[in-house]
Amino acid sequence: MRAFRCRVCDNQLFFENSVCVSCGTALGYSREERAIVPVDEQGRYVDAAGLVWHVCANLGLSGCTWLAPLEGGLCFSCTLTRTRPSDDDLVGLANFPLAEQAKRHLIVELDTLGFAIVGKDPAAGGDEENGLAFDLLSSVEENVVIGHENGVVTIDLAESDDAYREKVRASLAEPYRTMLGHFRHEVGHYYEWQLVQGEELMTRCRELFGDESKDYQAEIDRHYAEGPPEGWEQEYISTYATMHPFEDFAETWAHYLHIADSIETAREFGLVTVGGIGAFSTFRDLVTGVWVPLSTALNQMNRSMGKDDVYPFVIPARVLDKLEFVASLAPVREPVGQNQV
Repeated sequence: MRAFRCRVCDNQLFFENSVCVSCGTALGYSREERAIVPVDEQGRYVDAAGLVWHVCANLGLSGCTWLAPLEGGLCFSCTLTRTRPSDDDLVGLANFPLAEQAKRHLIVELDTLGFAIVGKDPAAGGDEENGLAFDLLSSVEENVVIGHENGVVTIDLAESDDAYREKVRASLAEPYRTMLGHFRHEVGHYYEWQLVQGEELMTRCRELFGDESKDYQAEIDRHYAEGPPEGWEQEYISTYATMHPFEDFAETWAHYLHIADSIETAREFGLVTVGGIGAFSTFRDLVTGVWVPLSTALNQMNRSMGKDDVYPFVIPARVLDKLEFVASLAPVREPVGQNQV
């Protein structure tokens, strides 16, 4: 996550700011410029090309600060949400903003890494068959299973509630559980579906993660009946990754995003002096040379505050191989807005 500054008074800004607390300027996030920009009293921003952008219509509903191409319209992030809580579901609506905030964060990091994001709505230039969409559902009104199927990511909005999420985390003996983590994991299923194609990639993926044709339900039943295999720590990043090759890939993908985004954030705020994740010849070098010492220091800082570790995981050699494969799927192209100001 970048360090942002107000273009009017140069005060430091944070990603979700809708107003500069120093000078009072109203703000919006421009995905095209990858910057927080000032908007006028009507919520408009005129870019360098003369195009007029407008504050997203969901500002009041979900706290969205992104800019939309049409007045009264939705920004790119909000158009990806296919389903949201009904207006009479007060609990679901209260949990909705945190989920949307996590989704916006996810989109920014995918943009930074250069991954294409295409929605499903053909009217908005999307791909109905291969595009990405999100169903953000409230388990107040129905049973919700977090997952991915054919480009649709389903998230249970109850996970926005800290107490509920911590209860589930403890009951499953998970070291880490966050809303952003859910988005990162589930979108990993989507990108495996879209990017791991062709004989060479499929063969290497199976060598690392296993045969994806294994019966998924049978593997889930085995996992919850027997637990992870003995010695799993040498092969997997988490016990959940041992469940099925699809879950191993998604867990590894999520950790790829955890690591890449955390290092970029640390670099933006001067905590590390590396040239960014693209400055390393392999992702393995980035992990061993930067992430391991950085995460160790961050864990010790948290312990100094009496808190749990920021990154409560160990990365064995086999997982490094998997992370290297996932990182190799990043497109060789400029991220959105890289050369814009």
